[in-house]
Amino acid sequence: MKSPVAELSASGGQGAGPGKEKPRGVDRVLSWIERAGNALPHPVVLFTALFAVVAVVSTALALADVSVTVPGTDDTRHITGLLTGGGVRWLVENLVTNFAAFPPIAAVLLMIMAVGVAEKAGLLETAMRATLARAPRAFLPYLVALVACQAHMMSDVAAIVLPPLAAVVFKSAGRHPAAGLIGGFACVTAGYAAGFTIGSLDALYTGITQQAVGVLPDSHHVDVNILANYFFTASSSLVLGLLGGFLISRVLEPRLPACELGDAAPEDDGDIRLTPAQRRGLLFSALAVVAYAAVVLSLWLPSGAPLRGEGGALVPSPLLTGIVPVLFGAFLLAGTVYGFTVKTLTGSEGVITAMTDSVKNMAGYVVMMFVAAQVIAVFNWSNLGVLLAVKAAALLQSIGLTGFGALVAFVLLVSCLNLVVISGSALWSLIGPVFVPAFMLLGMNPALSQAAFRIGDSATAVITPMNPYVFLLLALLQRYEPEARLGTLISRLAIFVLPFMVAWLAILAIFYGFDLPLGPGVGVGLK
Repeated sequence: MKSPVAELSASGGQGAGPGKEKPRGVDRVLSWIERAGNALPHPVVLFTALFAVVAVVSTALALADVSVTVPGTDDTRHITGLLTGGGVRWLVENLVTNFAAFPPIAAVLLMIMAVGVAEKAGLLETAMRATLARAPRAFLPYLVALVACQAHMMSDVAAIVLPPLAAVVFKSAGRHPAAGLIGGFACVTAGYAAGFTIGSLDALYTGITQQAVGVLPDSHHVDVNILANYFFTASSSLVLGLLGGFLISRVLEPRLPACELGDAAPEDDGDIRLTPAQRRGLLFSALAVVAYAAVVLSLWLPSGAPLRGEGGALVPSPLLTGIVPVLFGAFLLAGTVYGFTVKTLTGSEGVITAMTDSVKNMAGYVVMMFVAAQVIAVFNWSNLGVLLAVKAAALLQSIGLTGFGALVAFVLLVSCLNLVVISGSALWSLIGPVFVPAFMLLGMNPALSQAAFRIGDSATAVITPMNPYVFLLLALLQRYEPEARLGTLISRLAIFVLPFMVAWLAILAIFYGFDLPLGPGVGVGLK
């Protein structure tokens, strides 16, 4: 079986074969983006190079006796150089600690283990099938879009599972299967950081944001928990789901050519209805989660409950700061109950194997985070992060971008960078330590910076050739359109980018303008 890239080449790719018109317009732009992205090194190499740059720059500024005063305080920080005796000693003493104490590592791995059990057991895919199988024909695009905007709970596997499943559902309802395929992928990707659900992505973003907060002195009182953007992402997923359904039904599907279903793969005719065992599994896992939630709430809601906060407060409270282990228990319980019911997991060995395999798949992420942790730690220790944050805040003020306009500019910057740096964790690790404290100096909560990053990190990922799942989508699309090329696919995906970005920015503007909480106890401004 040929790889997606091989199939792309066989169908002509972006190049001009015999008798074909030379690429122009959007094809040339896409080709340039692809070459630029391919020229970028692996994220580990990128962070290693950044570490070297930070080491050299911090040392040069230290030798020049550069210092920075945090606005509104008398706290003056002198830049300290890594390539000095004191810097080398600090690095040797803290290299392991920098990595071990890096917030994203433990939270992400914990969530990945639990979600891995639910995924391996088949719970997540079955839940999607149960949601989509009996949808009315007219509402199908909206339901697919709404489900897709929750799909980050499944991590990257959502981009593999949901689009072909949506194509099957569309075909069974007498609609164009390519509309379900392309629309499902677009909503999974462009709405990836939205959702009512909480998953490893939220843990990843939150950990990096919290680490970036530490760039500023006296910021220990600023806490960013995993639910910091929950109200924003939940409302966004509803709006984006409705918008995505409209775009699929009224813009994408009417413009698709007639589908030759004879070219579709045999598995497209598969039955998406649930078996009796799968229905029992969903029921039992739902009952187990409800019982689990009741126990958690009983430890939080009553007066004097152990999970209440200081002075008996519901928000903030240990439940919110410790929400990761609570979610870990929910996913693990649901996946285990489902797996045991449908026999996809056999005993404790099956659960352990599922958790182990999910962590194995994160090996590359762990390596990348090791280097990223060192870069951010040096930023903090050398005070270079403070210097850059103060200068960035001053630049935004000098050009009049101190409010929502600064967030819009930031979203546009992230959207452009996202075309070539497809890894959200890598991109946020690169720019978070500068922009989180810069926006804090402008009076903005770190959760607001994180919310803005979510928009830019999702919207343009759907059209960049750096997204490997775009090539997989092309291979799937060629079942229905053998002549489809990358430019054709990108042009259809592109209809989602601007509407999603504008709608998402409008939602953020409402939260910002009316000072609405982005999550439980988390406002848009710093207290």
